[in-house]
Amino acid sequence: MRTFARALALTMTCALALPAFAQDKPVAGEVTEGSLKGKTLTFVSYGGIYQDGQAAALQEFVEKSGVTLLNDGPTEIAKLKAQVDSGNVTWDVVDTADLPPYVHCGTLFQKLDFSKLDVSKIPPGQVGECSVPAMNYGVVLMYKNDTYKDNPPKNWQDFFDTEKFPGVRAIDGSGDPTGSLLEQAFKAAGGDPKAMTADDIEKAIQKLRDLGPDTIYWKTGAESQQLAESGEADMIMMWTGRAMTAVKNGAQYTPVWQDWLVVMDQITIPVGVKDTDASYALINAYLGKRSQEILTEKTSYTPINTDAKPQVDEVTTSFLTSTPERIAQGYQQNIPFWVKNFDLAAEQWSALLSGN
Repeated sequence: MRTFARALALTMTCALALPAFAQDKPVAGEVTEGSLKGKTLTFVSYGGIYQDGQAAALQEFVEKSGVTLLNDGPTEIAKLKAQVDSGNVTWDVVDTADLPPYVHCGTLFQKLDFSKLDVSKIPPGQVGECSVPAMNYGVVLMYKNDTYKDNPPKNWQDFFDTEKFPGVRAIDGSGDPTGSLLEQAFKAAGGDPKAMTADDIEKAIQKLRDLGPDTIYWKTGAESQQLAESGEADMIMMWTGRAMTAVKNGAQYTPVWQDWLVVMDQITIPVGVKDTDASYALINAYLGKRSQEILTEKTSYTPINTDAKPQVDEVTTSFLTSTPERIAQGYQQNIPFWVKNFDLAAEQWSALLSGN
């Protein structure tokens, strides 16, 4: 799994600081009145309801600090690279997908100074050297109630067992390969994901091929939701938000939470920003309890502050991934492995989707 020793060591150093310096330790969500008056920050994310929710979560930060907050997007690594290469970085805080902060740590994204952030309320294993999580969601196995009745699948190994659990499978084919799914496939093939090598990627891909020709590779989250609501597939790999919406709309499916696949957008600071301390202030405010509650209430994404208690309906609550039980059940992909082997995995994944 990931190694975040340096970040954790820095966090522990802060925790053990002498009492005389306690007032200097940041607290997630706290904002100093007027501290950024006259300054401007640009926050970059993916637009839509998600970025609107992030803007709402940062409103108190804006009002208290006096900062002018601009929103831009969508996040494009090529555009950020052009800014960094030119020395004219206009993005101050950037929300990215899972892997970019690991692939470009220290080149496009700054290595974070954890004396300037309070990461004590973030779930274990989610803080990277160059990033903190922006929100959580998961990829979960959903099974059709009528198909399996009193003998439902209990984990991803059952998903790959077509003899014991026959039926049509539906898998995320919307983009890049999901490393954690390939690790589960390799485990189902008899391997140890922790000892996975580049040569084992093909074994994992073959396990997916073995599911048979009636396997559906959905291309959008909306398509996965439609598959559930129509009952077209017996087991569906789904994003938790889409699974939740399908259930709200009457889909007769049940989630399997054991080894749900952890997914998180990342919050980063680009190399070359003009006011790094202001960027840290925004991130630390964003990590606060109330900010994360607002984010969830506006978007239904899971908060990354473990003290957050968003006011949402019962079904939404059941699909949040931040409870101690859900955190214990989650499965996190081996990010360093997939960063190193991304091109090879993408090539073999493309071959699978094209029928080769």
